[in-house]
Amino acid sequence: MPFELVGEITNIETIAVGDAIRDLGRLQNRYGAGRWRKLKGIVTVRLSTGRLRLAEIHWYEAHGIGKKRMKIKQFLD
Repeated sequence: MPFELVGEITNIETIAVGDAIRDLGRLQNRYGAGRWRKLKGIVTVRLSTGRLRLAEIHWYEAHGIGKKRMKIKQFLD
């Protein structure tokens, strides 16, 4: 489901760091080595239908690489 972020991500929490991330090997092979973290946060998203929804999203992030593989986990509205 394609989506676009509308506004800033709030309530950001770290879920896992380094070896605690199940996809660490895949992330390093695809995007490069780094201090990978899995994070979650709350943001308003615009769905491909144009509808705005409040959602919890999860993503991976490493310094110098940025946010990768964003995914909506659940809608909050």
